[in-house]
Amino acid sequence: MTRFRPCIDLHAGQVKQIVGGTLDSSSSTLQTNYVSQHPASYYAQLYKDHGLEGSHVIMLGPGNEEASRQALQTWPGHLQVGGGINDKNAAEWIQAGASKVIITSFLFPDGQFSQPRLDAVLDALGGDRSKLVIDLSCRRRGDSWFVAMNKWQTMTDMQISQDSIRALEPYCSEFLIHAADNEGLQRGIDEELVERLAQWCSIPVTYAGGGRHLEDLALVGRLSGGKVDLTIGSALDCFGGSGVKFDECVAWNTRQGSGS
Repeated sequence: MTRFRPCIDLHAGQVKQIVGGTLDSSSSTLQTNYVSQHPASYYAQLYKDHGLEGSHVIMLGPGNEEASRQALQTWPGHLQVGGGINDKNAAEWIQAGASKVIITSFLFPDGQFSQPRLDAVLDALGGDRSKLVIDLSCRRRGDSWFVAMNKWQTMTDMQISQDSIRALEPYCSEFLIHAADNEGLQRGIDEELVERLAQWCSIPVTYAGGGRHLEDLALVGRLSGGKVDLTIGSALDCFGGSGVKFDECVAWNTRQGSGS
């Protein structure tokens, strides 16, 4: 069944909700929906208190390592961490308390997919694919989606398709896929992408981008046959939003019998 999956997005050491398409190195173009007065550990405790498994902590650029570590220490073994993960530090983040590490940009040197780099990350994790999440966050190009890296600003050569999904599944335990063109806009999810992901993926997959109402959880469940989970960020009241109450998402998970 489709579950609500929470997030902690970190930028410059603070918990923020950002319009994904503006996330580049220029502060003049960065559009921020919300900057929390609470540290990352506050949200980790909140998710712990409600038993919300599968949350991802994403480090958007430098200066977020300490905040991430504090979140992981708050609920060790239950939070996933991503952003700047590579073969040299993947095992360190697991040791720091991450349940899984999430990788994107490291897999695409110069925008081209590298199987040797994926192999190296998996080797660093002792070959344990249960510790690895592959982030295939993407942007739409015509009728297709292509993986975007470097804070979703650089397009790669990988088209998200049944073939690419099936080629990657043996190396990871789940996928995380932000629709970067929808991220932070609260204008609705990419329904076609959700449908395709349900068709293509045989392992767990979480979609993020555009969620704005509690009804979006039901919509994703219907479109995916319950195979795709949904992350809601900017619309949540705990992130300054008005579209969805955090407690409603917790209650949704409870109703799904997901042990949330």
